Amino acid sequence: MHHEMNHEMHQGHDMNQMSMHGNDSDTMEHGGHMMHMGNLKQKFWVSLILTIPVLLMSPMMGMKLPFQITFQPWSDYLVAVLGTIIFIYGGKPFFTGAKGELADKKPAMMTLIAMGITVAYFYSIYAVIANDIIHVTPMVTDFFWELATLIDIMLLGHWIEMNTVMNAGSAVENLAKLLPDVAHKVVNGKTTNVKIADLKVGDVLQVKAGEQVPADGVLVDGSTSVNEALVTGESQMVAKQVNDEVVGGSVNGDGTFEMKVTGTGDSGYLSQVMKLVSEAQNSKSDKQNMADKVAGYLFYAALTVAIIAFLIWLWVANLPMALSVAVTVLVIACPHALGLAVPLVVARSTSLAAQNGLLIRNRDALEQVNKIDYALMDKTGTLTEGNFKVNDYGTSGSKMTADQVLSIMASLEHGSSHPLAQGILAAAKQHNLTPAQASDINQETGVGLSGMVDNQKYEIVSAAYLKQQHLDYDEDEFNQLASAGNSVSYLLSGDTVLGYVAQGDQIKSSSKAFVASLKSHGITPVMLTGDNQLSAAKVAQQIGITEVRAQLRPEDKAKIVKELQGQGHHVIMIGDGVNDAPSLAQADIGIAIGSGTNVAIDSADVVLVKSNPDDVIKLLDLARNTNRKMTENLWWGAGYNLITIPLAAGVLAPIGFMLNPMVGAAVMSLSTIIVAINALSLRI
Repeated sequence: MHHEMNHEMHQGHDMNQMSMHGNDSDTMEHGGHMMHMGNLKQKFWVSLILTIPVLLMSPMMGMKLPFQITFQPWSDYLVAVLGTIIFIYGGKPFFTGAKGELADKKPAMMTLIAMGITVAYFYSIYAVIANDIIHVTPMVTDFFWELATLIDIMLLGHWIEMNTVMNAGSAVENLAKLLPDVAHKVVNGKTTNVKIADLKVGDVLQVKAGEQVPADGVLVDGSTSVNEALVTGESQMVAKQVNDEVVGGSVNGDGTFEMKVTGTGDSGYLSQVMKLVSEAQNSKSDKQNMADKVAGYLFYAALTVAIIAFLIWLWVANLPMALSVAVTVLVIACPHALGLAVPLVVARSTSLAAQNGLLIRNRDALEQVNKIDYALMDKTGTLTEGNFKVNDYGTSGSKMTADQVLSIMASLEHGSSHPLAQGILAAAKQHNLTPAQASDINQETGVGLSGMVDNQKYEIVSAAYLKQQHLDYDEDEFNQLASAGNSVSYLLSGDTVLGYVAQGDQIKSSSKAFVASLKSHGITPVMLTGDNQLSAAKVAQQIGITEVRAQLRPEDKAKIVKELQGQGHHVIMIGDGVNDAPSLAQADIGIAIGSGTNVAIDSADVVLVKSNPDDVIKLLDLARNTNRKMTENLWWGAGYNLITIPLAAGVLAPIGFMLNPMVGAAVMSLSTIIVAINALSLRI
């Protein structure tokens, strides 16, 4: 297959820049601003140990506890010192996260936490100064108890959440690894090894058998077959002659050839794929998840109520009272339950997913599950096994048996790594055939494979060669085999066709049921493939898919995803190869087959560990249940605020009711317990 390279596209992004950019996008996608938090586990344990004396020496929401230890004023000073350490050390991740959220003009969870702990800390320091140095009356209540426990619970929640989601690999880095480190540059007939980064358009390179093609280019000498699965997703060799194009990263077969470089660095094919992946991951990372949206609303609500309450209390009472009410509102606005609401559900969901062969790498994407109405899927390796198997073999005439045809072809193919050769060898072994030793094996340009078996010369050729040489073969039989998605090879001796072997990919046993399940969920299945229309249509017909798009390149697949999204649809993409990476990253939910390439896996939101497409249905059910639990928990966490923020602001003060700190503490604890129990009740 020939591919036109758009050398003007994607200028200004060299490999290093793109690799760094890719890391950023992965970082953003798999944890947002929380990825900058450092060692959460260490911060949590250090903060928790420092919290113990704070709990023993500090009142809970102004309420004296029976086990409280005080030795005035030194206990207050000690609590202030410990509180300062917890605030600076334990709170640092939240300030970093808040800074990022505010820079994006999207205040969310980190900003809410940072606001709560900052107000609690500075007001508590003011309380220590007022109570123990200035000695004001009545005494000012400090919030060190709330400050310490809030930081501990938020650190614990985010540690749980990040610990349960797989570390983000970089799809872009893995794409860069598909190119070799050095190329064999030809100058005046001599070859010297040069770094890939030093290649320029117009350089002539030699590519030896089995090597990866170092850059995009055109053959200028020799011929070969190249595995372009990287581009098409199909594990079949494509014949290349002089003036044919080759793609950097594809794998050369048995021939040695020379090529002129037409695309390197940012103009190369792989760089274009990198940019597609990178852009898609960045656009996806801009979407806020449910918890961040709720936290954002709470941030604005608390700030508004606190300012209004401060002004009203300043007017009806005095500054100390107004300040106390405003601070209480802002501290209460950051509930402990909200910090655990989502992480506990994520931990439970990820654990259930792992038990069912699903690896969730980006849980934010799964929040789109209820909107999904299209499922795009790659054919080879996703709906099919992705390896070639002999589906049929036979004899032409009566000169030899079908088994003899297969045995001789296996003799000629012995030692070859070609996917079709592997299929023939596996079939011979399966039928207990012992191929004879072949000699003088040659890859003949424009012909195929030739060699000597038992002093007789045989050739393995294609139907196209037979037609070109005007040799007799059964064209009806060929058309029947080819339309079933088979690649047909013929055994030739002189001008006589002795027999054939038909090989094709096998449809996975679960594919038909999977497609039916998608339809029952109201999701339209679409097959995308780099394969030809005839083979694709045959597979689609067998598994019940009516919409097929064939002969696609990676950018075509990503364009189809974008087109559907532009029409208001929400899309799942399921794939396994490098050519699926941009569309996996672009889709609302990208699902990679576990047996696929690292590039595909790193571009996806979920990995099917067992490589079984039917597991997608389990994922849809789990995602729906997970989202329901998250919504319930967020309502419990935020519900605490809906009650306590107005009460803390003094909305019932006219009838003589102000929020009792003890009641506030009890409701907070109850809310946290309910959230934890609800998370543990999650099922698929």
